[in-house]
Amino acid sequence: MSTIKDVAQVSGISVGTISRYLNGYNVKPENQEKIEKAIEELNYRVNPIARGLKTNKSFTIGIIVPSITDVFANQVIEGVEDILERENYSIIICSSRNRLKTEKEKLSFLKEKRVDGIVMMPVSDESKHVNEFIEEDIPLILIDRLLEEVKCDGVVCDNVNGSYHAMEELIRYGHRRIGIIAGPENVYTARERLNGYKRSLNDYQISIDEELIQYAKYEKNGGLEGYENLMNLSNPPTAIFATNYETTMTGIKYFMERGIKIGEDISFFGYDNTDIFQMLTPSISTVVQPMNEIGEEAAKLLLSRIEGNFTIHPIIQRLKTRLLLGSSVKKIF
Repeated sequence: MSTIKDVAQVSGISVGTISRYLNGYNVKPENQEKIEKAIEELNYRVNPIARGLKTNKSFTIGIIVPSITDVFANQVIEGVEDILERENYSIIICSSRNRLKTEKEKLSFLKEKRVDGIVMMPVSDESKHVNEFIEEDIPLILIDRLLEEVKCDGVVCDNVNGSYHAMEELIRYGHRRIGIIAGPENVYTARERLNGYKRSLNDYQISIDEELIQYAKYEKNGGLEGYENLMNLSNPPTAIFATNYETTMTGIKYFMERGIKIGEDISFFGYDNTDIFQMLTPSISTVVQPMNEIGEEAAKLLLSRIEGNFTIHPIIQRLKTRLLLGSSVKKIF
């Protein structure tokens, strides 16, 4: 196994300069190039234990998401990993399984593992356990969902406008009776998307019909009861807007199993872009979130906090969404 002395010999750079570079400090660009070339040539790997003893860091980051099978969570994790790998950090991925009790247990577990920081997607508005964790001076970045009683950095999408623009597209195609599969009322993201739905209706002077608003858990098969309720109304909607990946998948399966043709019998707008949605016939119009970018920005913020770059107020980044239009929406005018 190559050592730092081998890297110094091959690169012609001093051990001290190489050590500074490996510990995240800036070095001259020409020296950095030589060091990186030697590291690649020797297949040199940093010893995390020795490195941690010198810097009082574990060089490990914890990630907590509601479900590791979720497409959104997987893409965000990839973004986090892309940034952390460059700094020789490892990650521990935990699933809270959409349960608050499990989320608390995973936070305690990661604390015991001496992680240098945590990226977390909370399962609810409950915040006491998160504040207690932050008081331990371990940096924590929230993704996708903010907690009103927690003062820490966060990276989220502009959910209100994402939902608003999807609704605007449906309205532009003549739809006035539009159902929504909203998420849990105790989840920040779900509330924002519902706000976008309501705001669009208000702006276009369309009355809000509460029976068209169905709440569902953001999990596998979430929203099934909501679809049944909407489609069994005496005056069912002409279009339905699903507000996350799982409820979009549930809708597609629901319509297919019942022979209801999307884009003909019902217009449909979903959330989160996947290859599956685009391969279907018809392709599904969706609100697209920059999932990788969320992870990348969260990782950058976390590294900045770990290095002691503090600000008076938390940094909240809101990333823009975009629409990817398919053929799942029918013109009815």
